[in-house]
Parts: sequence; C-alpha cells; structure tokens
Amino acid sequence: MLNIIDQIVFHFSNNKSLYIGEGLTISEHMIQTAMLAEKNKCSDDLICASLLHDYGHFVIENPNQLVSDKIDGRHEIIGANYLKNFFHNKIIEPILLHVEAKKYLARNKKYYNNLSDASKISLKLQGGIMNEIDAKKFEQNKNYENAIKLRRFDEGAKQKNLKIKKIEDYKVLLNSKVI
Repeated sequence: MLNIIDQIVFHFSNNKSLYIGEGLTISEHMIQTAMLAEKNKCSDDLICASLLHDYGHFVIENPNQLVSDKIDGRHEIIGANYLKNFFHNKIIEPILLHVEAKKYLARNKKYYNNLSDASKISLKLQGGIMNEIDAKKFEQNKNYENAIKLRRFDEGAKQKNLKIKKIEDYKVLLNSKVI
C-alpha cells in the first residue's frame, strides 16, 4: 500500500482531468495555487493547504458529471475529511473553508465580477453568495483569514500554459507536514 505522500504524488501525476470549466488540469491548478502561496511568502502550512485544497476532486468519482447534473460535490469536505488523518488542522481547515471563503468574498461586487464563468457556476451550485449572518459566523473560524488567502490564490491559479513546478518538488514539504 502506498503511503499518503506517494498516493498524493500518484494522483497529481496521473490525473489528467481538466479543472471543471477551466483550460488546465486539476493538478496544474493546485500546483499554481501553491506557487502563489509561495510567491506571497505564506507559511508552509498555507502552502501545503493551497497545494491540496482541491484534493477532493481526486476522491470524487466523476466531478464533471456532478456539474453537468447541477450538483455540488462538496469536494472541500470530501478532501478535508480524507486528508485530516494525515495533516494538521492548520492545513485542513483552510481546505475545508475555501468554498465558504468564495461565498464570503463574492459579497464584494468587484470580486464576484472577476470570477471565471466556471467559478460563478460552481458558486451557484455551492449555495450562492453568503448573507451577512453567515459572514459573521464565517469570521469566527480560527483559520478564516488563511481560507481567504487560499481562496484568492485559488482564483489566480487558472493560467493556461504556465510553466509550473512538478508535484515531486513538494515532496519534502508534504513529508514535513504529515502528522
């Protein structure tokens, strides 16, 4: 049986599914997200969370089918629940909250207008823009600020044909974060 790091590397290396509605693979998107966290000199925990934030898409059978059936696959919950046995909560919570962070940030018209079409569609499937009561609850989460940062990196990590790192370049970081 593969250990978790080998399994993560395997999934990143072998999953060629396009990121739903975008012109790059899920793996490319997650690596770009981690690279943005690095560029912004974030903690290793947030870089790791950025790298793994959409891991739930690797666990879900057919994420594209969910979108075409207009169903939210709750990839953030699936990914966080899958990874929580291997990584600390400082990594898991931003993963778990990154969809809520989009709903929170989408209250700002400029943020919403800058979302890709695919991200607007998924926002609708995920429950739409957060109301003020839920926004106040969201702000009570201990890691909500890191979830916001992760979400902003997530939105910026959809560049086609960008030269990116390989998942193997993150093995040392991933190994250092396994509990």
